[in-house]
Amino acid sequence: MASIRTICFTFTIFFSLISPTLSQSPTYMTFVVNATELPPEEYFDYIIVGGGTAGCPLAATLSIGHSVLLLERGGVPHTNPSVMRQEGFLSTLRQVDNSYSPAEAFSSEEGVPNARGRLLGGSSAINAGFYSRADDEFYNRSGINWDSTSIERSYQWIEKAIVFQPELEPWQSALRDGLVQAGIRPFNGFTLKHALGTKIGGSTFNSTGHRHSAADLLNLARANNIKVAVYASVERILFSSSDSPDSNEHATGVVFRDTAGRYHHALVKKEGEVILAAGAIGSPHLLLLSGIGPRSYLSSWGIPVVNDSPFVGQFLYDNPRNGISFLSPTLVQHSLIQVVGITDSGAYLEASSSVRPFHSHVHSNFRRQHSSPMYFSVANIMEKIIGPLSAGSLRLATTEITTIPTVSFNYFSDPVDLERCVNGTRKIGELLRTRAMAGFRFWNWRGAEFRFVGARLPVNQSSDEEMGAFCRRTVNTIWHYHGGCLVERVVDSDLRVMGVGSLRVVDGSVFSISPGTNPQATVLMLGRHMGLKILRERLQKTSA
Repeated sequence: MASIRTICFTFTIFFSLISPTLSQSPTYMTFVVNATELPPEEYFDYIIVGGGTAGCPLAATLSIGHSVLLLERGGVPHTNPSVMRQEGFLSTLRQVDNSYSPAEAFSSEEGVPNARGRLLGGSSAINAGFYSRADDEFYNRSGINWDSTSIERSYQWIEKAIVFQPELEPWQSALRDGLVQAGIRPFNGFTLKHALGTKIGGSTFNSTGHRHSAADLLNLARANNIKVAVYASVERILFSSSDSPDSNEHATGVVFRDTAGRYHHALVKKEGEVILAAGAIGSPHLLLLSGIGPRSYLSSWGIPVVNDSPFVGQFLYDNPRNGISFLSPTLVQHSLIQVVGITDSGAYLEASSSVRPFHSHVHSNFRRQHSSPMYFSVANIMEKIIGPLSAGSLRLATTEITTIPTVSFNYFSDPVDLERCVNGTRKIGELLRTRAMAGFRFWNWRGAEFRFVGARLPVNQSSDEEMGAFCRRTVNTIWHYHGGCLVERVVDSDLRVMGVGSLRVVDGSVFSISPGTNPQATVLMLGRHMGLKILRERLQKTSA
């Protein structure tokens, strides 16, 4: 019987991985082209740099009434089985190269490994899929000129297209019960809204584990008004003198290079705009290389200064992730984030589980007594702090756009962040002591115990010093970095780059705090919200 279970399990994984390759191309592929197919020069009403989490909904929205060019440096997601399947999450992050892998790896100066999306859909096409709206405080503190009605309608537009109510896997059900038992109450059931307590959030993976991303929102675009160019590496923004009293220069287009090494000029028509949606790394990086940044710093690199903007690349944040992993005595299914505990002490708790083959080095710690002899399961519990308050910066490594800039996040440089991490990791300890977690312990002559993989929590969890040292020692990223083009420092409340005309930034680089438990929902909403705002502004100009 054991061998039959092994064969069935193997075939389940095999067919779940190959099934996406059999699916039809999405509708949006009718207007996606390789950048090599574009002419040397072309005009559009709006040029959007970055086909990611904000860029795709923004482009789809603006195409309702205007011509749009969306430029993406990577390829398309639907042809990659690892990208399109829930089970491929970790392999996508690990299988990286320096050219066109869906995930681009980088490390901060602190030595913490990180990644950014490099494909249509951006990081929404490589993330864990969790979808939860921002907390109310985020809107008040963001500095963005929001329209509350448009916020709600934008969320609903996205949720109707790509968000699903997850079917809880056994590990996620145990987590739900454990969080409530650990005092993270009330239980709010399934909700997309931010609410204190424990809740089930939305997912961009459907019931079969198939990923949906920002790229799918392009299916809602007006096909005859939009062109999406993949493998298009934007090298700089073009400017010319402006007659506006608010700016000396205004953006007129961009220069991008295709995979054959040929350069193309995409130019904006009258009343048009260039909009950066390249993310918290890409947008400040492109601004600096285009001559928008601190004057003395740009001059030291030999970059002609278009606008002296001292805070480009400053106030860069990353929410630290800390946690523990342990073996499960029975095989539990692969699961990504479905449940979150929203505490009142500045931390969020989430969890995942993975199924691994026995050739891993941890197999010696596991007795294969109640599950397949070919696989074992690892459960992961993590905490993420709100904010954070600790700020870093982004600096040029070279003057080439293809070279990742140097970034630092200064994790836990603000003592409040460390205090919140201590609170969160203590709550993990409380969670491990709940009845819901008892079934994940191994029994031996000493009693029941967890078999940890890697770091474990300190024995003395009442010690602030020991818990703080654990936080510093085990710091990792949860890929929620943001900032670098903050509101009121680089852009105004309508996300226009200050001191320059016809140029905006619409992505997470304008955020000073991470929205809610996970930023994906808010960044998607931001793209739609700003697209509607720009359409209204354009209409008002026309009718004036």
